[in-house]
Amino acid sequence: MDEPVRLGGMALGNGVLVHGPTTWAAAIRGRDGSLKVVAERKRFRANDVELPLLRGPLRLVESFAFLPQVKRRLPEAEFPFQRPGVIAAMLGSAVTVQALRSGRRLRPLAQELLAAIAGLAPAALALRGSDLAAYHGAEHISIGTYEHGEDRRREHERCGGHLVGPMLLASGAANLLTRLAPPHLRGRARFAGQLVALGVATETFGWMTRHPRHPVSRALSTPGHELQHRLSTREPTAKQLEVAEAALAACLALEHRT
Repeated sequence: MDEPVRLGGMALGNGVLVHGPTTWAAAIRGRDGSLKVVAERKRFRANDVELPLLRGPLRLVESFAFLPQVKRRLPEAEFPFQRPGVIAAMLGSAVTVQALRSGRRLRPLAQELLAAIAGLAPAALALRGSDLAAYHGAEHISIGTYEHGEDRRREHERCGGHLVGPMLLASGAANLLTRLAPPHLRGRARFAGQLVALGVATETFGWMTRHPRHPVSRALSTPGHELQHRLSTREPTAKQLEVAEAALAACLALEHRT
């Protein structure tokens, strides 16, 4: 039996986006109830990059690089970050994080912890009061069932939510270290530190997916599991699952084409 194609995905406000090594496909449920599906090959791919600390961030870039293609081919697709409330939350979160880090009443470790929690607010708002969480669950069920060859639940072991634990630790450590830099270099040091933190977090995440039963992996996965279970996913309807399966089928059909 052939090995399953390695897939990723993204929930939309009205559908699901699935992407493989070389292609992507998106399916949405129109306002009139119709099902619309588009698929294309990726223009930017990072699969050939194998340099530690660089391959992870580049693959994250790859996961977003084709979104303009999606919007051109499927203008009705509703990305989570398009909602006005989410944009406002992102701006508010940025102001809050800056205020926390510039304050003097809290210790540095407490500042970084609270700043990290504030940074999650836009994602929480994006999921509130919409179909996004259900489509997220549908994405996980369809991809997980395909990969494992059996019916799966709405939580997935490679969900980007599992980056939360590694990213909180790596980002917090990087920000604490950049406080040691001279004031006139602190801005550039913080930027460089966050790039390194992203590389460390994605490498750690990759290790976690290869060693899911390791105690450290289980501990780092706990925030992601709780996020999926309590906030970012919910049980999809049959029609929402149909949308996810349509995106999956279109992506795989194009992947298997020579």
